Amino acid sequence: MVSKTPLLDTIHDPKALRSLAREQLPDLAGELRAEIIDAASQTGGHFGAGLGVIELTVALHYVFDTPSDRLIWDVSHQAYPHKVLTGRRDRIRTIRQGGGLYGFTKRTESEFDPFGAAHSSTSISAALGMAVARDMQGRRNNVIAVIGDGALSAGMAYEALNNAGSLNSRLLVILNDNAMSIAPAVGALSHYLARLAQERPPLAPDEIAARLDAAFPADFATAQDRARAYAASALSRDTFFEDLGFTYLGPVDGHDVDGLVSCLEALRDSDRQGPVLFHVLTEKGKGHPFAEPHPEKYHAVGKFDPETGVQAKSAPAAPSYTKVFAQGLIEEAEDDPSIVAVTAAMPSGTGLDVFGRRFPERTFDVGIAEQHAVTFAAGLAADGVKPVVAIYSTFLQRAYDQVVHDVAIQRLPVRFAMDRAGLVGADGATHAGSYDLAYLCCLPDFVVMAPSDEAELKHMLVTALAIDDRPSALRYPRGEGVGVALPERSAALPIGRGRILREGGRIALLSLGTRLQSCLAAAEELAHYGLPTTVADARFAKPLDAALIRRLALDHEVLVTVEEGAVGGFGAHVLSHMAREGLLDTGVKVRTVTLPDFFVGHGSPEQQYAEARLTPGDIVTTVLAALGQPQLLREVGAS
Repeated sequence: MVSKTPLLDTIHDPKALRSLAREQLPDLAGELRAEIIDAASQTGGHFGAGLGVIELTVALHYVFDTPSDRLIWDVSHQAYPHKVLTGRRDRIRTIRQGGGLYGFTKRTESEFDPFGAAHSSTSISAALGMAVARDMQGRRNNVIAVIGDGALSAGMAYEALNNAGSLNSRLLVILNDNAMSIAPAVGALSHYLARLAQERPPLAPDEIAARLDAAFPADFATAQDRARAYAASALSRDTFFEDLGFTYLGPVDGHDVDGLVSCLEALRDSDRQGPVLFHVLTEKGKGHPFAEPHPEKYHAVGKFDPETGVQAKSAPAAPSYTKVFAQGLIEEAEDDPSIVAVTAAMPSGTGLDVFGRRFPERTFDVGIAEQHAVTFAAGLAADGVKPVVAIYSTFLQRAYDQVVHDVAIQRLPVRFAMDRAGLVGADGATHAGSYDLAYLCCLPDFVVMAPSDEAELKHMLVTALAIDDRPSALRYPRGEGVGVALPERSAALPIGRGRILREGGRIALLSLGTRLQSCLAAAEELAHYGLPTTVADARFAKPLDAALIRRLALDHEVLVTVEEGAVGGFGAHVLSHMAREGLLDTGVKVRTVTLPDFFVGHGSPEQQYAEARLTPGDIVTTVLAALGQPQLLREVGAS
C-alpha cells in the first residue's frame, strides 16, 4: 500500500527534517496537516491551533537547531505538529489518553519540550529567563517563544515584554496572530494588531532581510542605537512593541513555508542583540475538514470522520453542569437587572456565551486576564452591581492575590462560579481544579459551596446571588450531571447547613460535592458487611455545619469526609473544627478522603478516580481500615 505521507514517514526527528531540500517543505507541510487531521479524528482534542501553525512549525524546526535552540510554545495546545516532528508521531494517537502523550508540552516527555505549559501567556517570561541563563553561561543558542491565541491580552505577557525590552538579551518572540483565543479575540490590543496587519501589508523575505540590516548595522553598539536606526529607516512610525524596546518585523504570511524559512534564516543569521518581535499572520484551523464554518475555528473537537468532517456525538444522559449554571443564571437575570457575568476569554467553556446572547450588554469577556477580571468584578460589586465571575478553578489560581486583596479583605459580594472543579480527564493536572477549596476556605467570611448534583447547583447559584455582604463561591465539575430533576424555580439554601440523605448507626460519610454518589454506593457496600452507614451532604465547605458535624461525631464510630479537592481543604477544616470543639476526644475515628499528594495524570475520569483513590471501593477500604478489620479488607481487595 502506497503511503499517503511519504515525506513525513522519513522524519523521525528535526535533524531528518533539516536534511530535506527546501522545495520539499510545502509537501511536507501538507502531509503534516493531513496527519494531524487523521490523528485528531481518532482521539479528539485541541485541533484548530495546531492546524494554524503547521507551516510555522516546519519552518522553525528546519531553521533552528532544536533542541539546542530553545523553542517554547505558549499554552502549547498548538504543539501537536511539534510533537509529530520531534519523534512522537508513533504515539500521537495516544494523546490525552491515560499513559499516552500529554495534550500540552511537558519537560519530562521530550528534550524538545524545554518548558511545560498549559496555561496562557507564560512563554515570553520563560524564554527571557532562558535567554538570560544562556548569556550568563556564555552559550550562543537561540531562544524562541511562540505566542498567540489571544495570549497577549494577559498581564503576564505585558510584564515579560516590558522586562525583555529593557534587557539586551538576544530573544525572538513570534506573534502567531490569528485573531482568536478560544473565542474571537477581544480587547484593544486585538484591534491594534488587526489595524497593524491592515496598515502594513505582509512583507516579503527580502524586505525582512533589508529591515534586519537597517535594524542592526555593524557600527551601532547598543540596542537603543539599533532600535532608533531601524525606526528611522524602516518605518514611518514606531509600533507599540518598538516603544517597549523590541525590534518589530512583519507582518508576514504564516502559511508560506518557504517565505517563513527565509525570514527565520535572516533572523537566525543576523548580527543582532536584544529582543525581536516577529509578527506572523495565520488562520486558526486552516485546512479543517468540517463543512460548516465555526466562529472558534474548531478549537477543540471530539472524534470525527476525517473524510466527511461529521463529529461523533452521543446523547447526554443529563445536562452538563456548565449548561445548568448558564440557564440558571439567565433565569435569575431575567428578574434582576443588576446581575452581570464576567469571564476571562472562556465564554463557551463557562456557558456565558449563552448568557451573552440573551444579555449582551451585561456580559463582559475581559480576555485572558483573570487578575483584571476579579478586580473589575470587585469594582462592579463596590458600586451596587451583582457580578458573577465564571472562571475555571485552575485559572482562578492566577488571580489569587486579587481574590484576597481586592475582594475578601473588603468583603465585597463577588460571586465566583468555578467550573471544572476537581479532576478533568484528558486535560490533566494543569487543568484540574484541585486547590480551590484549600485556597478559598482559609479566607475569612468567604462562603464556599459545592453542589452534589445539578439541582443543588441551581439552588446554590440563587444562594450566592442572595449573599450581599461578603464574597461567595460555588465549585462544580466538568461533564454531565447525575440526572436528577431540575426545579422549575430555585430557592436559596440556609447558609452553612448540610443535609442527611441516608441514616445509619455506625459509619458516617460526610461528602462535599459530587462525590456524594460514590458515598451512597459505598454505603450500600458497607451495608453488606453489616455496617449501617449514614451519608450526609455538607453542601458548604465554609461555613461548616457545626451541628451536623457534632451529631455525626457523637453518634458514629467512624467519620469519613470525602471531597474532590487537595489536602488542606474541606476535610482539614472539619478536623480543625472538631479539634477546637473537643470532638476528637470523644473516641470517633476520623479519616479524610481527598485528592492525593501528587499530580494525577491525564486519562479518562474512571482512570483518574482510580489513581486518586476516590472510588466507592476506596471509601469502603478507608472505613474498614479505620475499624481495623483486616479480614474484611482482604475480602474487598479480592473482589
